[in-house]
Amino acid sequence: MKPTLIAFSFAALFGSTVATAATPAPSSNISHEQFATVLKGDWRVPQNAARDQYRHPEQTLRFFGVRNDQTVIEITPGNGWYSELLAPLLKAKGHYVVAIVDPSVSDYAKKAAERLKQKYAADPAHYGKVEVIEYRPKAPVLGSPASADTVLTFRNAHNWVDAGNEVATFKAFYDVLKPGGTLGVVDHRAKPGTTAKDNEKNGYLPTDYVVKLAQDAGFKLVGESEVNANPKDTKDYPDGVWTLPPILVKGEQDKAKYLAIGESDRMTLRFIKPAK
Repeated sequence: MKPTLIAFSFAALFGSTVATAATPAPSSNISHEQFATVLKGDWRVPQNAARDQYRHPEQTLRFFGVRNDQTVIEITPGNGWYSELLAPLLKAKGHYVVAIVDPSVSDYAKKAAERLKQKYAADPAHYGKVEVIEYRPKAPVLGSPASADTVLTFRNAHNWVDAGNEVATFKAFYDVLKPGGTLGVVDHRAKPGTTAKDNEKNGYLPTDYVVKLAQDAGFKLVGESEVNANPKDTKDYPDGVWTLPPILVKGEQDKAKYLAIGESDRMTLRFIKPAK
């Protein structure tokens, strides 16, 4: 284990919010009042807003140093949970890009793309300036080289690992970011001491595995936050992380138990593409 990761582990053990970072986080120019406005926005899906207690969006985006004048690419945003915040925050001065899987890849990708595009089309006041790009998972291209200030991905890396696309995906992040740009990664954190193979198909990933993926692509790890940690998550469910909310794959079976645990324990990692 590398010395920086040892420092992070001690910080996590004693519950600090942000572990020691080799490079200070860039300062966000988005005020608390601006965050409060979008978090309370009546355009948000109520079920999405109810998850703020688990996903800590203001603290997470501040940790990543997101600014309202940046070009920010979010990778496979699902139902647009973060779109409800990022689109209005970046609308006036920035450029919010969502990268989705090419709909021709599968029926799942096609339906996901249709749902997301319908969400945006139904509310042009908030999503009218969102740019949607499509990429092929095995050979992803996310835009012109060195065109983005920040790339963000929330709870996606385990899917790329399961599909065998993780190396190509992290390379695409590196290619599209400007030198000095930020990669922010949030994902379900596996039990310490386990491997990616140990967690195959359960939705969790070891932190050191994700760090190595990014470093192998050329990134430098500069910070880790415990803002999305959840010590109640035992990570030993037969049906994987989807046992927990919001999926609750077991339905009504032990539902109260899993709701009491809450959403998964998550790593929150900040990388930079080193300046030349």
